Amino acid sequence: MSTGSEASIATPAVNAEKQKKVASALVRYRVLAWITGLWLLFLTGEMVYKYLILDNSADAPAWLFYIGQIHGLFYMLYLVFTIDLAIKARWKPGTTVATALAGTIPFLSFVFEHKRTAQVKQAYHL
Repeated sequence: MSTGSEASIATPAVNAEKQKKVASALVRYRVLAWITGLWLLFLTGEMVYKYLILDNSADAPAWLFYIGQIHGLFYMLYLVFTIDLAIKARWKPGTTVATALAGTIPFLSFVFEHKRTAQVKQAYHL
């Protein structure tokens, strides 16, 4: 799977209005990438605790169920904001899909957030 090299980001014509729209979409994407990544780490810890540490997963506290639900909610928002940024920044489909999937693998959303932020800032002179 491609992580979206510099060549996969289009170099668009930059004007002040476009910069403002992309900058706004980038902030939303960055916030949700971090929130999604953190909740995915909580979910990973919950699963390790529930399925590897406990003798019986039925003994886990009932509130642990909500960790997965919260991550799912934030992941859906992450997808919306990733697609919003992808449209505004004119990403190629492969770049968009790779970035969207980054919210499903622990720590990868942080890596992609850093990489995509640098790419978008460079392309749009932010």
